[in-house]
Amino acid sequence: MGKIKVTKVKSTIKRPADQKRTMEALGLRKMNQSNELNDSPQIRGMIRKVSHLIKVEE
Repeated sequence: MGKIKVTKVKSTIKRPADQKRTMEALGLRKMNQSNELNDSPQIRGMIRKVSHLIKVEE
């Protein structure tokens, strides 16, 4: 399984609650915070849901 690095680049202020919870589940709380996650279908789905708020590097 590969790794994916996700970085929060936009704020979750005025975003729906489900997007805020998804960002928390990805481990992203502060601006410009990065987290390295295992590449899985579940993580890919979460990334797709909040793709407008994050930057993804493989």
